[in-house]
This record gives sequence, C-alpha cells and structure tokens, in this order.
Amino acid sequence: MARCLWQAGISFTSKGRRVRIPSSTYRFQFHSTFGFSEATKSLEYLSDLGISHIYASPVFKARKGSLHGYDIVDQNQINHELGTWDEFSALLSAVNHLSMGWIQDVVPNHMAYDYENEMLVDVMENGPCSGYFSFFDIEWDLPHQISQGGLLAPFLGRFYSESLEDGEIRLMYNKNGFTIHYYDLQFPLRIESYTRVLTHGFASLKKKLGEEHPDFIKFLGVLYVFRTLPSGEEIKERWAQIKFVKRMLWEVYQKNKDIRIFIDGNIDIFNGGKGDIKNFQLLDSLLSEQFFRLSFWKVANEEVNYRRFFSINELISLRIEDEGVFNHTHRLIFQLLHEKKISGLRIDHIDGLYDPKEYLNRLEARAGDVYTVVEKILSFGEDLPRNWPVEGTTGYDFMNYVTGVFCHKENRREFSIKYTQFTGIRMPYTDMVYEKKELITSKHMAGDIDNLAQLMKRISSSDRYGRDITIYGLKRAIIEIMLAFPVYRTYISHECFSERDQEYIKEAVKKATERNPALLHELEFIERFLLLRFEEYLSEEDKDQWVHFVMRFQQFTGPLMAKGFEDTTLYVFNRLLSLNEVGGSPDRFGVSLDEFH
Repeated sequence: MARCLWQAGISFTSKGRRVRIPSSTYRFQFHSTFGFSEATKSLEYLSDLGISHIYASPVFKARKGSLHGYDIVDQNQINHELGTWDEFSALLSAVNHLSMGWIQDVVPNHMAYDYENEMLVDVMENGPCSGYFSFFDIEWDLPHQISQGGLLAPFLGRFYSESLEDGEIRLMYNKNGFTIHYYDLQFPLRIESYTRVLTHGFASLKKKLGEEHPDFIKFLGVLYVFRTLPSGEEIKERWAQIKFVKRMLWEVYQKNKDIRIFIDGNIDIFNGGKGDIKNFQLLDSLLSEQFFRLSFWKVANEEVNYRRFFSINELISLRIEDEGVFNHTHRLIFQLLHEKKISGLRIDHIDGLYDPKEYLNRLEARAGDVYTVVEKILSFGEDLPRNWPVEGTTGYDFMNYVTGVFCHKENRREFSIKYTQFTGIRMPYTDMVYEKKELITSKHMAGDIDNLAQLMKRISSSDRYGRDITIYGLKRAIIEIMLAFPVYRTYISHECFSERDQEYIKEAVKKATERNPALLHELEFIERFLLLRFEEYLSEEDKDQWVHFVMRFQQFTGPLMAKGFEDTTLYVFNRLLSLNEVGGSPDRFGVSLDEFH
C-alpha cells in the first residue's frame, strides 16, 4: 500500500514539513562481505515484501576491517570496502527506481581514533598549527600533570615503561614520514621532531658525503624547511611545504644509499636495544615532546583529556557545535540529499552532542524537508523535546510500550517472589541502579568527572559562595547528582531551559541530598549552577561560562546511564528478560492498554 502511495506522488506532512514517511524499513548492515552490489540484488525481493525504505548503516569511510561502520575516519568519502562510488550510485538508483526511500545513518558525535583518520593525524603532527586543531573534543589546557601537553593515547596493553623497554614501541620511517608504532597501531611524529632524528650524529653524514655533494645539499635544504615552517594563520602554506619536504626527504632517502643508511641507523639508535634501559632514553625523550601521550589503556578511566564515545578509547568525539566542523563533516551528506539520492536521516547518539537542538536546526536549514529521526532513549513518561525539527525517535520507547502490553501487571508480585527465591537478590531495584552507576563512575568515568570538577572549579573560583568548596567536594557532589539523574540528559542551552529540565535537576539534587546530607553545601552550590540562578554581580562572560559548564555536564549523564544502567544493571536484574531492553525499565512490570494508547 505504501509503495502505491509513493508511486502516486502522495506525500505526508509532519511538523509542518512535507516528507516521505516510511511505512516499513529494512536495515542494511554493510561490511566487507555485504557491500553495495550484494544489497542491490536483494532490493526487488524487499520491495515485493512491502518495504518502503532502506535503513542503511554508515556507508562512509571507516577504519579498515570495520564490521559496523561507526568508527568513521572520513565522512566525505564512501567506504571502498563496501564498493565503488559507481556501485553505490547504482544501488541508490535502483532504490529510487522501485519507488523506495533511503534513510541514511549519520554519525555526528565521534570518529575513529586511528592513523587512518587523516584529520586527527594532522592534529598530532602539527598541534595548534593544524587546520583541524579545534575539530576534536580535546581538553588541551588541563593541568600539565594530567595531559603532559599531549592528547592521551591510551592504547598500550601494559605500563608505558614496560612497553618501551621491551621494544614494543618503535620509531619507523616510510614515504609518509616518521611514525611511532605499537604493534599494528601508528602515530605520526610531530613535524618539529623530525630534525631531532635527522640531525643525530649529523657530523658523520657530512664527513661521509662531503659538503658539496648534491644529495647532501638537498638534505640540508630538507632540514632548513623543517626548521622554518610557517605557523599561526599560514596553515595552507605550512601544509604545502610539509607535503613538499616529505616528498623531497623520501626521494633522497631512496636515491642515496649513504643517507638511507644514516637515517636507518638513527632509527635503530632511537629504538634502543632490549635489556639496556639507558638505550631507551632517546626514544623516551622524543615521545615526551609529541602532541600525543602513549599510556596504558586503563589510564583513560582516571585521566583523560578527550571526550570518548561512552568509555571506548578508540572513538574520539567531535566538536560538532562548531559550524566549521559541522559543514566540513556533512558535505557528502548534503550532496546526497540535494541530489535526491537519499530521502531520510537517522542521527546517531544525539545525546552526545553539546547542543542537540542547534545541530538539528542547522541540519534542517541545510537539508530542507527531509524525514529525520534521532537515536534518543526516552524513559517512561518522558517526551521528546517538542522544539526539535524531527519526526521522532528510532523507536526504543515504542518497542518498550509494546513489550509492556504483553506483560500482565497482576503477575508482578508472584513473579517477584519466585525471582527472589531463585536468585536470593533482595536489594531494591533503585539501589541496584545507583550501585551500578557508582561502579561506572569509579572504574570507567573518573577522568571525565574529574575534568568536569576542574572546569567548575575554574569557573566558580571568583564566586564567594564557592570559595571554600574543595575540588574533592565538587567531584563528590557532581557524582552524586549524576547517580541520581532520572533521565539520560537535559537540554539546557543559552536559548532553551524548559520547566521539565528544571524538574529533573531538582529531583536529582533532592535524591543526592537525601543520600549524602554531608554534601548539602556542595550540592546546593552545584544546583545553583545547573539551574542557572545567576547572581546580579555576574558579568555576561561569567554567565556564559556557567552555561558552558551545564552543557558540558549534560554530555556525560547519558554515557553514565548507558554504561551503568543498560550495560550493567540490565545484566544483573533479570526478573523478566523481555523488559531488559534499551530504554526499558525492568522494575515496571507491564503496561496497561490505557497507558499504551
């Protein structure tokens, strides 16, 4: 029926917009063994079943071998492991020919922390001189003892010193330049560090070739360029010179045997010899001046200076609130929309964004009337913000209401008795949720919460009401409010502060105070911040900083709920497994027909 309506040219209106609303969708989960060509072959069958829209997993360039596509390394390239651009275009043409629609999964929150991510590589090579320096959600100005001046790279399987002295961390060189390797992982050497490697024992090369040798003169030219690279606003010129000088260095390395032996020898010297601790001083010193800091993977749980997707070290978040970042990372999406090749968008992890409403407004302004849904988990009784220009959520909430209809409320008591008798678990459900969320804050999010406390301490340092509140007190109070938060997040911004969000904050502070009356002063102080109760003497700049703290705070209540509730509580409280779904509430035993309708 839906297909006939679309073939007849009939469209629907939702939220004042004319969009094609799916009657049924079918998920394509693309990967290397199920690409565009394989998908094309199944379209007619799906069309005959009555599928109105294909719902596609991310098709953008992802980390090599990705099976899901959410670890994107370039949003403006198609993933060639799935097929060519021509094959992708043929697939979209076939979808349109069958009068079907295409809903594309979009990932605005994060990218892969990987050497294939050329923007991130550029940041690690050039630091503040990179054109992408502000693209990633990195806290470069944390206390030096935490960041040590570089982006944390928590990927070592054991302590840094052990990995270094056992020769697991290696300096290498190829046509792309110098890189630090840890097994299959690669990290680019800071451009300014090239001269340290290239000039070590320089006199021996000079003596070997002689000052007049053409290749030695070229080598001197390479060193000169590396030492005089432009900085500041001359990013394009700097990038062009780096590309040129890398190519020149590679050519002279390949052409001249003596230079190749010299560079390879220096690499061996820097890499040291296993068993002799002194031999690793050069590499250790070289690593200490990079724009990244290699560490044991567990360090990120307690000290981290970049925002992750939940607690996954391999996924680094974007500052999509920056309009330049938004425009850059959505070029291909807008191209596909404007060419009418896709008809809808599914926005992944909307709650991870700094300002979801602003993001959606920008999307609507550029995309026009296009069917848009968000991956948003709503608690029972919670509504989607009405000022979002979207058609709705991806349906976790609907799924749980449907499931509830098939669970009879009158059986709750008998079921609970049997469950308690079998498991011996007598802890109240709410206490269990609190306990598991607390576990996550201590084991996986301590670094994120510490950053929030540091931010609040800096902002409130001039406020007389907070002058006697210690960083420890702030941290404990922030944790308690997050543990008591009744929903995934609120959506407070400069333009928006709903009564519903105020009620959620008050509820969380009240519960936190009941559990920890000794933190009353700290909790009341933070409540002022979260409710934006400005004192008259605050400047506009101070008020902006208050709002900034609240918006940062909101980005972490969701991950805590996801890890503490979804990934932990739902695996422990198993009274009836059908209720243990994402967005569900297993303590609610059933939904009446009136509630459902």
